[in-house]
Amino acid sequence: MATRAGEDGVLKEWVVIHKIKALYDEGRGLSVRAISRELGISRNTVRKYLRADTEAVAAERADGRRGRLLDEHRAYMEYLLRRYPQLSAVKVARKLRDKVGDLAVSDRSLRRYLQELRASVQVAQPRYYEPVLDVVPGVQCQVDPGELRGVAISGVERTVYFVVFVLSFSRLMHVAVAFRPIDTALFIRMHDEALRAFGGTPEECVYDQTKMVVIAEQFRELTVNERFHEYATGAGFRIHACRGYDPESKGKVEAGVKYVKRDCLYGERFADEADVRAHVQQWLDQVANVRRHGTTGREPRGHFEAEERAHLRAYLTPSCLTQAAAARQTRKVDKTGLIAWHSNKYSVPMRYQRGRVGVQADETQLHILDLESGEIVATHTLATGKGQTVRNTDHYRDRRQQIETLEAAIGERVGEQTGARLCARLRASNPRIYRDQVAAVHALLESGPPPAPGLVEDLAGREGMTATRFKAQLQAAHRAQERGRDLEADADEPAVDAQALALSAYAHLGQSAGQEELTHEPA
Repeated sequence: MATRAGEDGVLKEWVVIHKIKALYDEGRGLSVRAISRELGISRNTVRKYLRADTEAVAAERADGRRGRLLDEHRAYMEYLLRRYPQLSAVKVARKLRDKVGDLAVSDRSLRRYLQELRASVQVAQPRYYEPVLDVVPGVQCQVDPGELRGVAISGVERTVYFVVFVLSFSRLMHVAVAFRPIDTALFIRMHDEALRAFGGTPEECVYDQTKMVVIAEQFRELTVNERFHEYATGAGFRIHACRGYDPESKGKVEAGVKYVKRDCLYGERFADEADVRAHVQQWLDQVANVRRHGTTGREPRGHFEAEERAHLRAYLTPSCLTQAAAARQTRKVDKTGLIAWHSNKYSVPMRYQRGRVGVQADETQLHILDLESGEIVATHTLATGKGQTVRNTDHYRDRRQQIETLEAAIGERVGEQTGARLCARLRASNPRIYRDQVAAVHALLESGPPPAPGLVEDLAGREGMTATRFKAQLQAAHRAQERGRDLEADADEPAVDAQALALSAYAHLGQSAGQEELTHEPA
């Protein structure tokens, strides 16, 4: 393909030369300006071909090596693109100059040359981000964790974990690096490192809904990680969590994570972990924070020093960070679900068996914490002697088996298919509290009179069914039966559906005193 393309190029060149020669006709034809307009080429090109010998030009054009000053480095650039197909043209140029020194070609020529190479090298499609509006100085910092696998450290491919911090106004960036998965404690320490590097604290930090910051969200009401919230309060910044699956809300740092992966870490080899940290800091100082930013048109470091540093609040490491580091310890959970603490053993929930947990003790109690969220998952009264084992029986209950037993019992009461549909509806309505919901429904069916025919089947088909609403419908049906509205009593009457039966419970409204009060939760 390359040979055929070269031949086509020579042929086109040959045609243009002869057209120019014919139009000029040894000075008796069109002028240089007229030939330029006629053929749509520059006057300099016309003059060059008029001065050149036709045979010499054709021979030069047939030689594919003409003017290709980068051809001698082609093998190295192809190696880079094959091994690291997502390398940017800027970084390829930087690595090439580091290897061979200054190049006698412009950046534009280098980009064009690389574009030709990429045509024969498989590369991933770039990822695009929506633009995000700027904010006033000192207000916002966007934060996002990332990781890159397969980084060569000491000759071994490892995963590098990092957190990118970007000040939204100046685009000043800091990157904190780790070599193990990031938990809440490490996440907090990385914030401490970044705010010290910035020399101050913004008014708010923006995050996605990572468990290190947000435990749960409902109706945009956030349940935040208590441990991280304590740090943020002490440090003096607000927590702002984006909506789920909305990366454009923090597009600056999303692009920053990609920038760190591709331009800082990708395609590098390191002697050890200290070498990685030194490289990242050097990259921040010499590349990321001194480049001319594509959006602001200014260097982030200079922009920050001139217009943003003075707007940051003073930062001191909160006391909760140092106190927590001193007081909290970690313990390995054995296969029986126990940890050792001061010559005694204490139980933890089943899901932590063979894992690690955090441990904190006060004067009378031992608190066991989830290392990722900082949440207290168990509390025991400290044993006074030695060699004792303190167990919480709830830690050893198999909740899955309990749920299956309850589901089977409900199926026996109302029919297997109806019971399965009802349980599925309860799970869809409240998956986090499904065990409690199914236990409540089972208790209602066991303790009360048998429900009217078709009622449970109808309730099992209703959206948003919960144990509370199930109870209300059973009570309404029971009251209707007590008032003589037993539909089975008269076979000649047409069947009334369960919804009409349930609404009949409101028939007493407006009657004289002495009727029992009814409260209703909207369905």
